[in-house]
Amino acid sequence: MTDIPPPPPASGGRAPQPITNPLVGFWKRVVLQRYAQFTGRAGRAEFWWYALAALIIGIVFNILMAIASFFVILYFIYALAVLIPGIAVGIRRLHDTDKSGWWLLIGLVPLVGLIVLIVFWATDGTTGPNQYGVPDVV
Repeated sequence: MTDIPPPPPASGGRAPQPITNPLVGFWKRVVLQRYAQFTGRAGRAEFWWYALAALIIGIVFNILMAIASFFVILYFIYALAVLIPGIAVGIRRLHDTDKSGWWLLIGLVPLVGLIVLIVFWATDGTTGPNQYGVPDVV
């Protein structure tokens, strides 16, 4: 018996590229590659996508904890796992607005501190380089 060779690629001589999920690529870049990177800058999209993903996962865990108390342990592990990258992306977001990462501590002031942080995080970053580096492109 002879082996039948595979048919040639239909896309003009190039092999088909695997389909990649942009959210998975983003998650790898932000969470895995920059897990504890407190230097540099993070754009609004990087920060808010991270915050949204963490919020959705937290809501799911709260629903699961209402069903079974076992999920309290898993939620605690999850909360510890996202603590460092959450602080890091928050600091990098402040750097993008040309503010020191120490401004993150204003969140400890009840109510007012959180409002100030949200305003800082939602503000446009400085265009071009600032004292914390050049803007990151995600």
